This record gives sequence, structure tokens and C-alpha cells, in this order.
Amino acid sequence: MAFIATVSLADGTPMPRFGMGTWYLGESAHAHDRELAALRAGLDAGVRLIDTAEMYGSGAAERLVGEAIRGYNREELFLVSKVYPHNAGRPEIFESVEASLERLGTDYLDMYLLHWRGAVPLSETVECMEELVEDGVIRHWGVSNFDADDLEELYGVFCGDHCAVNQDLYHLGSRGVEYEILPWMRSAGMPLMAYCPLAQAGDLRRGLVSDPAVVEVAHRHGASPLQILLAFVLRDPMVVAIPRSGDAAHVLENIAACDIELSGDDLSLLSSSFPAPAHPVPLDIV
Repeated sequence: MAFIATVSLADGTPMPRFGMGTWYLGESAHAHDRELAALRAGLDAGVRLIDTAEMYGSGAAERLVGEAIRGYNREELFLVSKVYPHNAGRPEIFESVEASLERLGTDYLDMYLLHWRGAVPLSETVECMEELVEDGVIRHWGVSNFDADDLEELYGVFCGDHCAVNQDLYHLGSRGVEYEILPWMRSAGMPLMAYCPLAQAGDLRRGLVSDPAVVEVAHRHGASPLQILLAFVLRDPMVVAIPRSGDAAHVLENIAACDIELSGDDLSLLSSSFPAPAHPVPLDIV
């Protein structure tokens, strides 16, 4: 089994720094068996974090995850799901989390995230999240697609500083979070969950895997360009990567990237093609 490092949440709870995303999984009956095998291959290889959401396939991804984890020790898993913004207040959030739990076949979530900001006041969402923690329905809560200003506002809400993680888009070709968001989160002791670390979403990957710098670093490590993209994100001990794949071989390839340690020369070469931002940039969202 692969060794997967952890990061400590503010309360000391260890969270795996590598997991499996599920965006677009579970939506095709034709792909069901292949996607199920991919998730189980990851679980068998030692992956314990799975990220999903009520939005993904209108619950289809959660049902697939529920099927995949059947037979595994629930206490060893770290399950993350997300609530729609329009369901993030009373009474909808309580109905949403119960529906997610039913689809997943579990009685609690390790982490429950507000998928993105909506019309429900943050104070109401935080109050509801705290109630869910108190009731044992969720163990931690967090947010997704929050910029530094959003996090500042959240921390101004009563119990807002109980937010455990923020999940944002982050990969080599989209480094905007490095300017303000990551430093802010680091000072707060809050890990970043990087979604689309392989730039899975359409044009975001354009030019990345074929870039000469990425290809050269991959050659140095006997790795694939995609593994280098993952290693780049994982170089920061406060970052969690959750790549999505519906293919078992790709999942295992992704896991192997956890063992790649990029050198200073590697990082300099990658930054020559994809430099870190020198000023604030809008948060990338897909």
C-alpha cells in the first residue's frame, strides 16, 4: 500500500494529503463498472480520502462512492461532501446532509463543505454547520471556492474560525491562490484542498502536459507529465490534492506521484514556464 502523508487540521485531526475526486463520476451506466473499479483500486492501494458533492450528477457520484466503500472500515476513511449554496441554510442543509449520508451509506461525514457562496448569509450557514458537528452528523466543516476576502469575512462571523479547510482550484497553470489565499490560510493553520490539480477542466490543461519544462522534469524523474503536475501541488505540506479519475490504472499512476520530490532546480524550471503571480488575480473557478 502507498504511503500517503497527512496534514493536521486545527483540532489536530489528521487529514490525508491525497484523495480521489469524483466530479463527473457516476453519471454514465456504461462507465459504472470501470469507475467503481477505479475507486476501489485507490482504496486498495491505501487512499482513504474521497471528495464528492450533492451537485455531482445530482447525487450519482455519492451513490457510486457509497457502493465503492462498502466493505471497507468506515473509521479509516475520510469522506468529504459539499452542499449547494441554496441548500446551505435552514432547513435545507439538514435535509441535504441526510440525503448525502443516505446515498453514501454512512451516518456521518468527516468534512462537509459549502460548495460556493450564495444568497444564504454566512452566519446562518456557520450556525447550521456547528449544529451538525454538535449532533455528530459531521465531524468538521469547511468552504470551497472562497477567496481571501471571503475567508476574512467568514472569520468575522461567530464560530467562523472553526472552518477546517478551503477547497479551491489549484494547479501549475493556475497559481493565483499562491499570492494571497495560501499565505492567509497558512497563517490560520487551514489546509487548502486543491481541486482539478491535473487541470482536468477543458482549456485549463492546454499546453501544460506538453510544455518543455514539464516534459523535462518528468524525464528527470522517470515520471509522466501528469505526475509532475500532481507533485507540484503536493510540494506544499499544507495542500491536499484530489485528482479525479475513472480509470484504475490512472488512479494508481496518480498515487505514485506522492513519492515524487521535486528539487529546487525542478521548481525553478517549472516556474520559468508557469510563474507564480506577482499581484492579486481573480480566483479561478470551474
